[in-house]
Amino acid sequence: MTNQKLKEMSVGELVERFVAIALDQDKAIFDEDNTKFNKLYDQMQSVKDELRTRPGDQRNALRALLDHPNMQVRLKVAITMLALAPDISKEVLRQIADSNRLPQAADAGLILNGLRDGSFVPS
Repeated sequence: MTNQKLKEMSVGELVERFVAIALDQDKAIFDEDNTKFNKLYDQMQSVKDELRTRPGDQRNALRALLDHPNMQVRLKVAITMLALAPDISKEVLRQIADSNRLPQAADAGLILNGLRDGSFVPS
């Protein structure tokens, strides 16, 4: 999807796109399809960038997804929301890390460690 098409989408449509990408990432992880995952990572970054540049930083529209039933969606939302809602985002990351469900638990743990030691700074 081109950046121009993202610019034409409503915030709600961007949120739906974010969820669809995260669900596709989840499938790519378990299919061990790294090429597909990397493409999806770039697509998600474009959606996050578009939300961030909207008036009022519309990444806040993702907040409702912090309790999504899919762990990959929750992980990606929590990471995205760290700069805007650090307390709730860290709590979701802790819950994911404590679940021991790989690979998301490992990713959440790495982010939390990075936050603690300063090697990861949310933006």
